[in-house]
Amino acid sequence: MSSTVVRAPRRDATENREALLAAAKTVLRGDPDASLESIAQHAGLTRRAVYGHFANRDELVAEVLTRGAERISAALVATSHADPRVWIALIGARLWDEVADVRIMAQLAVRGPFRAQVGAALEPLRRQLRSTVSRGIRDGILRRDIEPHTVAQLLEDSVLAVLDEATRRGLNGAEGHRLVMLSALSTAGLSWREAGVLVDSTPILSNTIQRGVAK
Repeated sequence: MSSTVVRAPRRDATENREALLAAAKTVLRGDPDASLESIAQHAGLTRRAVYGHFANRDELVAEVLTRGAERISAALVATSHADPRVWIALIGARLWDEVADVRIMAQLAVRGPFRAQVGAALEPLRRQLRSTVSRGIRDGILRRDIEPHTVAQLLEDSVLAVLDEATRRGLNGAEGHRLVMLSALSTAGLSWREAGVLVDSTPILSNTIQRGVAK
């Protein structure tokens, strides 16, 4: 009786796939509409070689965006703080750090045709956000006039709005950090004065802005 031997991918095939993904990330960062030919050329491969790994451009782009979302979700889920307000501000600031240099791609990931795949990768973070919002509402420190699930979605939208504004105005690190935290806190139910006081009086938040000045 014979058995089927499953062969591991050839080393050069694996390296070529990773080269394509790295090239796509770099090229799409500068031009989200870049052609498959441009990506292949940047990777030092032919367009024909691409089809040995991805059926089409959309499949390649989806893989790049999904990997990025998984990395970001894993990094941010590790963030913790006892105060839901501080956690929300921290998540906003750290998300800024993660996507500051790929803002257009970040917007494409959650608003474009790949949002379902990217959404699955981001679900652990979104689940934690909904849980934190619910806890803040129970504690009486976040707005309770809107359902927690809706507040969580509005918080995500507010971060994307800051990315839009940052791209339009060319905000620096400190400006971006402060704006994304204030916007998120206001969306969560704090007044603009309360949000400002919390950011300025909480070392972990104010230090985040100072680190942004140095960038």
